[in-house]
Amino acid sequence: MTASIDLTATLSRADANLEASLERMFALVRIKSISTDLAYKDDCRKAAEWLVGELSDLGFEASVRDTPGHPMVVAHQAGPAGAPSVLFYGHYDVQPVDPLGEWSSDPFTPGIVERDGRKVITGRGTSDDKGQLLTFVEACRAYRDVHGSLPVSVTILFEGEEESGSPSLKPFLEAHAEELKADYALVCDTSMWDTETPSISAGLRGLVGEEIVVTAADRDLHSGYFGGAAANPIHILADILAGLHAEDGSVTLPGFYDGVEETPDDVKAMWETLGQSAEKFLGPIGLSQPSGERGRSVLELTWARPTAEVNGITGGYTGEGFKTVIAARASAKVSFRLVGQQDPARIRESFRAYVTARIPADCKVEFHPHGASPAIQLPYDSELLTLAKDALSDEWPKPAVVIGMGGSIPIVGDFQKLLGMESLLVGFALADDRIHSPNEKYNLNSFHKGIRSWVRILAALGARTA
Repeated sequence: MTASIDLTATLSRADANLEASLERMFALVRIKSISTDLAYKDDCRKAAEWLVGELSDLGFEASVRDTPGHPMVVAHQAGPAGAPSVLFYGHYDVQPVDPLGEWSSDPFTPGIVERDGRKVITGRGTSDDKGQLLTFVEACRAYRDVHGSLPVSVTILFEGEEESGSPSLKPFLEAHAEELKADYALVCDTSMWDTETPSISAGLRGLVGEEIVVTAADRDLHSGYFGGAAANPIHILADILAGLHAEDGSVTLPGFYDGVEETPDDVKAMWETLGQSAEKFLGPIGLSQPSGERGRSVLELTWARPTAEVNGITGGYTGEGFKTVIAARASAKVSFRLVGQQDPARIRESFRAYVTARIPADCKVEFHPHGASPAIQLPYDSELLTLAKDALSDEWPKPAVVIGMGGSIPIVGDFQKLLGMESLLVGFALADDRIHSPNEKYNLNSFHKGIRSWVRILAALGARTA
C-alpha cells in the first residue's frame, strides 16, 4: 500500500481556493464553445487552449490534439510509484443556447444567483459539462498546492464534440490507445440523486435502433375499390409492433432475455429507500401507471430492465382532412434498450427474423439499422464502486447510492471495449439543472462539494496499489 494521505489539509485548501476556482469556471463558461455550429469553431479551440493552459500550470504535460473536427485536450501527470492510474474524461463543448429570449441572463455571462433558497451558478455549460470537469481539475489543484504532486497517475481527456455526436472520439481512442489506457476511467457527466444524496451510476443501458419499411402494392390504392382484398402495410406493421409485448409487459422476441440478470436484492432494497414511486415518477408527465414488465418498480424498469419501444410510425395519408387510401408503404422506428450481457447483434437478428416471418408472401420488408451499443454494467460488489461509495458518503449529508441509468453514454462502452477499463461514473448535476435548455445552472454546493468529493476519491485510490 502507498502511504496514507492526510485529507484535512487538502480539503481545507480546496475550500480556500473556492473563490478562485469559481473565477476560473466563469472564464471557461464565457467561451462560446458550441460544437454543433461551425461559426463557433474558433471558440471551441479557444476553450481547448484555455484548458491546456490551466493544466500546464498544474504540472500536467498538456496539449491540444487536432482531429477532423474540434480538438481534444490530453494531459498527463505521473503519481507515486505503485499507485493506480486513472483516465478522467469530460467535454468542454456546449449545446446551442436557442431560444435566447427564454434566458433570464446572458448564457455566456456566468454569475451566482439565488433560486429556491439555493445559490446557483448560471450559464450555458455550468452543469454540462464545464462545471463538472472543473471539479476534478480543482481537486488536482488542491493536491498540488498542498503536496506538490497527485496521489495517483492521472491522464485527462477532454473532447469538444460530445454535444455533436463525438464523431472524432472513437478514432482518437483507437489511434492513441496505449497513451490513454489506465487502470480506471473516471467520468463526471452524470447526476446526483438529490441535493444531499450522491450517486454512482453502475449500469448504463445499451441501445439497438432499427427502422422497418413494409411495402405491399406498387402504389396507394382506393380503399373502396381494393379494400378487403389488397394487403394493407399499416395493418401488417401494427400487428408486428403489437406482438412485440406479451400481456405481462415482457418482450416476446426469442432470446431477448439472454444475458439479462436479476438485480441483487440488496441493491433493490437500496433503491426502495430513495422513496421513488410510480406516482412521483409519472405524475409530472400526466401518467400514473407503469407500462413495462408487471411487478417491477419504476426504478428497476428504467435502470435495470431491457425494453422495446416504438419511436415513430408513418404510412398513408396524414395531411389535413381525409383521404380514403390503402397505403403502399408503412414504416416504423423501433429502439431496444439493453442491459447486462445482451448482445446487440443478436437482438437485431432476432427482431429481423420476427418481422420477416410475419410479412405476407407478396409483400416486402426493408431494414435500416440506426446504431447499436452494448450495455455497461459495473459489478455491484466492485472494489472500485465500494471505494467511491465510501468516499462520497464521507462528504455528503446522506450515504451514496448506487443507481442505474436509462440512457447510454457511448464513451463508457468505448473505454471498456477499446481500452479494457472499468469506468466510475460520478457526477454532481441535479435533475433541475436545465441542461440543454435555457437558464442552465449548477448548484454552488454541487461545485464546491464536487471538488471535495474528488479529493476524497483520489485519496482512496491513492491508498491502493496498482
